[in-house]
Amino acid sequence: MNNLRKKKRQPKGLTILYEDKDLLVVEKPAGLLTVGTERNKSRTVHYLLNDYVRKGNPKSRNRVYVVHRLDQDTSGILLFAKSEPAKKFLQEHWEQTNKCYLAIVQGRLTPKEGTISTYLAENAAHRVYSTPDAAKGKLSHTAYKVVKESKDFSLVEIHLLTGRKHQIRVQFAEKGHPVLGDRKYENGGTASKRLALHARSISFTHPFSGKKMTFDTGIPEDFSRQLGHA
Repeated sequence: MNNLRKKKRQPKGLTILYEDKDLLVVEKPAGLLTVGTERNKSRTVHYLLNDYVRKGNPKSRNRVYVVHRLDQDTSGILLFAKSEPAKKFLQEHWEQTNKCYLAIVQGRLTPKEGTISTYLAENAAHRVYSTPDAAKGKLSHTAYKVVKESKDFSLVEIHLLTGRKHQIRVQFAEKGHPVLGDRKYENGGTASKRLALHARSISFTHPFSGKKMTFDTGIPEDFSRQLGHA
């Protein structure tokens, strides 16, 4: 009976990977916002999880706290806190949090492994770009390793050493290897229906137990299909 009740309360469109009294770890699909905007306040992970922890009771004081975000078009793991102290701890230790992404990029990379370092800035049109001016941009490091290649594409494992807006998308596009399906930073159109960027895994220290927590989704099925077809 309990299992049935739990299943009914699953937030629509989200996969819960882990939950305890302090944390929620979920897998977000591509196309869903992390938090609300002026135009869209309810079709977001934050809204769905708040509804989930309140169990349908709008008067409930339960709520979730945003620790970090993923772009709307990026899929993968998101971590939420269930209290202000848990959120504060996770954000204060964010630099020690290990975040691994997967991306399908156009072309074949040389070298197959390395670190891209540039100063990233944002213009008035909210477009992020690299600048040689250290005073204008924030130094951003992205470590990558090619996992698999086809004739036209590469599956790349990426570790964000800094977490700037659109960091992966901008740095790979400027390197001449835009992320597949990136309509913002790629010049030509691609056959991909979605942005081929996925937050695959996260490792962090639990704010209260001190235990090392690691979650990994593996390679998304549509990534494997895309490489298989390429």
